[in-house]
Formats: sequence, structure tokens, C-alpha cells
Amino acid sequence: MSSEDKRVILVTGSNSGIGYETVKVLAKKGHIVYLSARKEAAGKEAQQKLKKEDGLDVKFVHLDVTDIKSVEAARDTIDKEEGRLDVLVHNGAISAMDKDQNATTVDLATIREVFEPNFFGLVQTTTTLLPLLRKAAKANPGYTVICVNTIDMASGTLQSGPNALPHVVAYNTSKAAVNSYTIALAVALKGEGIKVNCVTPNFTTTKLNGYHPGGNKVEDSGKFLAEWSLLGPGPEDEGKTCLFWSPSGQFPW
Repeated sequence: MSSEDKRVILVTGSNSGIGYETVKVLAKKGHIVYLSARKEAAGKEAQQKLKKEDGLDVKFVHLDVTDIKSVEAARDTIDKEEGRLDVLVHNGAISAMDKDQNATTVDLATIREVFEPNFFGLVQTTTTLLPLLRKAAKANPGYTVICVNTIDMASGTLQSGPNALPHVVAYNTSKAAVNSYTIALAVALKGEGIKVNCVTPNFTTTKLNGYHPGGNKVEDSGKFLAEWSLLGPGPEDEGKTCLFWSPSGQFPW
């Protein structure tokens, strides 16, 4: 892989599940990948697992998206070691599906709990890391990407139709807010050559949903996120920004 093609990539919430598989795919392709986790021990354990089982040397950075000091420390570490960030993959999130999320009875505390990492944490992580993304965009035009892992249930079009999925109010609404922010971010950064998209790998069986059976394999969802994280300057990726995409194609906002 040429130095121009090798990207510096950060995947949030990547010590397990889809994030972990995304890191694995990207590292196997030869990129400089930062695995991150809110709990340092869990992150380092995942880092060692990738080394032992797959022979992959990925980097680890402690990152709690709800703690601005943690986000700034992660930024400073990546800046010192790499000098730029080509790709930011927003994967980390919580669902609180063990709590009541009916629209008529949901506790506001549950909504606040979910919004803190899923929305507010995502926004402050984005804005804090943006200087590194902008440096990358100037150095290697066309290779800078922000990829947001969202959910089918964030689609207002789907959820207001006859085939709606469960209305899990705190979780769904936090992701719908993320979708709206992503649209605004994509528009704001389009002139700087930074591609910004929402992607949904569709329902995947993970810890987030209590390992509910019947979902996609995490390996397949990780490949999908990795694909959208590696958009490039070629004609095949021209115009691929401000999109909401799924494995079956464009998804309705």
C-alpha cells in the first residue's frame, strides 16, 4: 500500500461487536487503525486479541466520548503520533433497551442517558477531532471520511410507515438526531472535500441488543462499515456524501 493510500483511522467504541470487526477489516488492509474504548482495560484486551488471533498491530487510544478531556487527550495522542486523521468512524453507542422506552411512559432520565454518548458525545468528538481531519484533507485530497454507524429505526420515513420497526424512543430518537446532525455536517464540509455519511448495516446481533437472534453477523456489518470508511477520490466515489446507506442501497431519511 502506498503512503497516499494508507490512512489514519479512528473507530469509536471498537473493543467489541461491529466496531471491533471494522477495526479488523481496516487493519488487514494495511491502514493505521486506532481501536478505542471507554474502558481502558477492555480496549487493551481487544488490542491484544487482534494481535494474538489475527496477527494485527492496531493502536489503542482511550476514548470516552462523553468526557471532553478524554476526547482532547485522544486528539492530542493521534496528532502527536500521526499528525492527521483521515477517517473518523462513529460506532460507539448505547441503547438502554433494558429500560422502558414507550413514548407515553419513558423516563426523561433514560432519554438523557442515551443522548449523552449517542448524540452529544458524537458531536463533541467530531468537532474536537475536526482540525486533524482538515489537516488530512489538505494533505491528501479526497481521502478524508466521517462514517456514522446509525440504525434503520432512525428513519422517519420507515418509522411512520406500515412496516415500522419497534419505536424504542430514547435510542431511536438519539440516532434520528445524529442523522440530522450528519446532514448538516456533510453540507458544511462538502466544500473542504470531506465526505460525511450515515450508514446502517441493518439489524445485527450484538451486545447492544442483548444478542437478539436473527440479525446479521458482526463480521458482515464490519465489512460494510469499512467499505464506507474508505471512500476515495476516484470517480466511483464522486458525490458520495450526505447519504444514508444500507447494504441493499440508499435508505430513506
